Amino acid sequence: MSSTPQEIQRSRELIRDHWSAPAPELTAQQQQALESEIAELLQQQDAAIVAHYYTAPEIQALAEATGGCVSDSLEMARFGRDHKASTLLVAGVRFMGETAKILSPEKRILMPTLEATCSLDLGCPVGELSVFCDQYPEREVVVYANTSAAVKARADWVVTSSIALDVVRHLKAQGKQLIWAPDRHLGNYIQRETDADMLLWDSECIVHDEFKAKALEDLKKVHPQAAILVHPESPQAVVEMADVVGSTSQLIAAAGRLETDTLIVATDKAIFYKMQQAAPDKLLIEAPTAGNGATCRSCAHCPWMAMNALTNIRDALRDGLPEVLVDEAVRQQAEVSLGRMLAFTKPA
Repeated sequence: MSSTPQEIQRSRELIRDHWSAPAPELTAQQQQALESEIAELLQQQDAAIVAHYYTAPEIQALAEATGGCVSDSLEMARFGRDHKASTLLVAGVRFMGETAKILSPEKRILMPTLEATCSLDLGCPVGELSVFCDQYPEREVVVYANTSAAVKARADWVVTSSIALDVVRHLKAQGKQLIWAPDRHLGNYIQRETDADMLLWDSECIVHDEFKAKALEDLKKVHPQAAILVHPESPQAVVEMADVVGSTSQLIAAAGRLETDTLIVATDKAIFYKMQQAAPDKLLIEAPTAGNGATCRSCAHCPWMAMNALTNIRDALRDGLPEVLVDEAVRQQAEVSLGRMLAFTKPA
């Protein structure tokens, strides 16, 4: 009911390969020309860029400059559904493109690559999840947004990290027993915070899973004045050291709000682009992934997010490929659980 050790190791090797591979370099003039070409294609194609915080800074900047969206999974979904563009270029990972298609079937959804996946998605095959859920028919199935369209179709609820606590508290108040999938660290955090009756799937984000509490403790000694910001996909020992635990959007908001001038951040380091906007005068430090049992050093960037680039954004808009397609029966079922997520408002 999770990724095998061999699959996890292959995923970690992919991260190491990503960091050891030389990144393609563009001159400032080449990048400017490419950005201008993309902006023109966006106008021609009646398209908007919907980008996640974990994509490269130049992609986030281009999305902002062209009237697109840079946000977390929840607001990406909402923006894509509500925007008037007939084409959405989703810069992120595959489940984000699928979510856009589920919510906006009439729109053409393009991605720079369909190879950009997610270890949480890979670690939660719909067949295995369905067998597990069928053993507990009395339980509501709550799945994280980082899952396939087919898994969302099997679920009663989809949540992002920004609303997961509120949704689970709401369901607990209704007396619901839950199945949670797939992130075990996030599920464990939610269970501790809410005391809800939850059966947890056993998978993890290979980026957040690498953060090390001992190394973080050592770094904190070097910067004793620093506040520690942690995404709840991180291991419990890391979460317990945090001054703020929250989703990407919540961590960015906290960065601007906190009075300290130094922040240690335990999430994908691509978030620094928007976090620095929120806290322009603060020092942002990557939480360490080195330490006891670490398999890589400074791995805090998703290798699949790194597959998004200005060049393949241009190619996707120019060629109309790759396009995200979702089976209509699956789409209709997944739209129900996603619709609950978007309609949810925190109880007073």
